[in-house]
Amino acid sequence: MAGGGIVDANSGARAHLYEYRITPYFIVACIVGSLGGSLFGYDLGVSGGVTSMDDFLKEFFPGIYRRKQEHLQETDYCKYDNQILTLFTSSLYFAALVSTFGASYVTRNKGRRASIICGSISFFMGAILNAAAQNIAMLILGRILLGFGIGFGNQAVPLYLSEMAPAKIRGAINQLFQLTTCLGILIANFVNYGVERIHPWGWRLSLGLAAVPAILMFVGGIFLPETPNSLVEQGRLEEARQILEKVRGTPKVEAEFQDLIDASNAAKAIKNPFRNLLKRKNRPQLVIGALGIPAFQQLTGMNSILFYAPVIFQSLGFGSGASLYSSAITSAALVLATLISMAFVDKFGRRAFFLEAGVAIAITLALKFGQGQMLPKGIGIFLVVVICIFVLAYGRSWGPLGWLVPSELFPLETRSAGQSIVVCVNMIFTALIAQCFLAALCHLKYGIFLLFAGLIFIMSSFIFFLLPETKQVPIEEIHLLWQNHWFWKRYCGSEDKSEKFQAKTGNQF
Repeated sequence: MAGGGIVDANSGARAHLYEYRITPYFIVACIVGSLGGSLFGYDLGVSGGVTSMDDFLKEFFPGIYRRKQEHLQETDYCKYDNQILTLFTSSLYFAALVSTFGASYVTRNKGRRASIICGSISFFMGAILNAAAQNIAMLILGRILLGFGIGFGNQAVPLYLSEMAPAKIRGAINQLFQLTTCLGILIANFVNYGVERIHPWGWRLSLGLAAVPAILMFVGGIFLPETPNSLVEQGRLEEARQILEKVRGTPKVEAEFQDLIDASNAAKAIKNPFRNLLKRKNRPQLVIGALGIPAFQQLTGMNSILFYAPVIFQSLGFGSGASLYSSAITSAALVLATLISMAFVDKFGRRAFFLEAGVAIAITLALKFGQGQMLPKGIGIFLVVVICIFVLAYGRSWGPLGWLVPSELFPLETRSAGQSIVVCVNMIFTALIAQCFLAALCHLKYGIFLLFAGLIFIMSSFIFFLLPETKQVPIEEIHLLWQNHWFWKRYCGSEDKSEKFQAKTGNQF
């Protein structure tokens, strides 16, 4: 898949000449490359479960443990409200947002594979340190190392998948990242459910098993092919063409290869990609891809469910084992939703899936909870069902598309810088929600979910009015969408070739 820089009249007009076949080489490269998502997913799943385990709380947060026992059968939203406990979760995301800028340099100058390998090493070290932790300082330091690993992985993997995939199936291929993330969450929840019965060190096993996806990612990173885009960017043209022929399954790659070279030449002329991203012509990518989508993805409230699903279920009256089991069910729903999105996103498009979101969880919580009552069994089952519906809506819309769409919007000259800002903004909002959610749950009770519902309406309007459809559009031609858009054309201008593109694709919004 060619880069997005356009430097002459012909560049970017050759996409109809691209040829490809789906080969075993391409499939293996994408599956192995997507393993980076499992790091992010396993941590999302494991951290919330561990913070609800009695053995973990007794060792590091005895005050919370006592408060939990006092309100064991009540819907007490405040029993987990502790800033040090939330710092255990959010410190990872603060570290990730810092590390992504270093990852941008490595990704652009050393390649996507190099960032994937660096991320796996740091994540492995963090997993081992957390498993062996004897005090809160060791826990936080381990979380920081995990955050560095996630910062590198989330920076490189979506780019890797988007650059390796042909335009017609780019949506499905890129969502392998979300699929492995969801599988990581699901596996982590089942691990938590299993180790909870191992006293008093089950939580150590749960945290330590994070080393397994890190090892898989490291081994995969060693054997992965580099993307043709990155090889051209590094001046390794012959090797880039060989890899392009392998992943496309045909020697007829001249048109795509020439677009790669043109995009690379444009990229080399940019000395400061971060400054270039601020230029007027890049305003759509900055506002939509780098700022809007990654921020709104977290403001859906979904990660609050993923972080603290066991905690939320316990706050609502579920027992410890039942809460872990219920969170595993919601994780399975997330995997199912991602598979649905992968199957249809390149057929129905990004906008249609983006505009789907659920507010049923807010309504349910508003009607039933927040009164300090025991949770009836029937209502508890209904709550799990409603959360699953919410998860299904998110999992086929904002979850996978929050990584897919930004990765395909940026031209090559700003792609690594743009992805760094995507990860940074995503991690800022992830960290803030992780740090503030339990306190907000305590003080606002179900009102926090009503707030998320209102934000979902705002972000859906944002997508409806400002995001053009990008399905099956080659990366090197996406800039033409802005030139035909009712709002963004005032920033990007109009060219004759954009009219040809519009006539050819029929993509006017």
